[in-house]
Amino acid sequence: MNLSLEYLIREPKIKLDKNPLLLLLHGYGSNEADLFSFASELPDEYYIISARGPYDLQYGSYAWYAINFDADENKFSDLVQAKESRDLIARFIDELITNYPIDPKNVSLLGFSQGAILSYAIALSHPEKIKNIIALSGYANEDMMEENYEKNDFSNLRIFHSHGTVDQVIPVEWARKTSPFLKNLKIDATYKEYPVGHGVAPQNFYDFRNWLIEDKVNS
Repeated sequence: MNLSLEYLIREPKIKLDKNPLLLLLHGYGSNEADLFSFASELPDEYYIISARGPYDLQYGSYAWYAINFDADENKFSDLVQAKESRDLIARFIDELITNYPIDPKNVSLLGFSQGAILSYAIALSHPEKIKNIIALSGYANEDMMEENYEKNDFSNLRIFHSHGTVDQVIPVEWARKTSPFLKNLKIDATYKEYPVGHGVAPQNFYDFRNWLIEDKVNS
């Protein structure tokens, strides 16, 4: 099976006619094995698929887009690459739905850091494709979204986003700005903070897993 991205897969333990999909998107300099470590603890009815970013940084490290530094050591994202990855992941979701018995109305994204930033970009550009986002240690960057995205229908989109209060990679203030941004778009969003750096606290994992399970109960 030749799909656009390399990936790891955990088949659902509970087989339905069409199973939900949880697509995992790693952070800068990581790989598809990182978030896949969550797979055994995630709900049994999901396809858990962890994708590898297209940019090879060597030594088993990958990225979804470059992060560059200017002369004053300000870092900025390569927006051309970010948008290409946004569209690549959207296409990859379509490929997965074609190749596996996945429910196209029940696709969730779980992204960490760069993967979280892209999860927002994909879901807000294509809310018809995405039901839930779990955005860990990231923020919403409008520059990565499709033009006129704000005219989309977000009524079926749910978001869980969280951040470490002592994150030295992505300041917690950036994540806090995302809450009013989502509220302005009338998106159903839950935001939580944890006393950690740029990582996922155990309580954070349990909170987003319970949030995902609640969706199943309510749908």
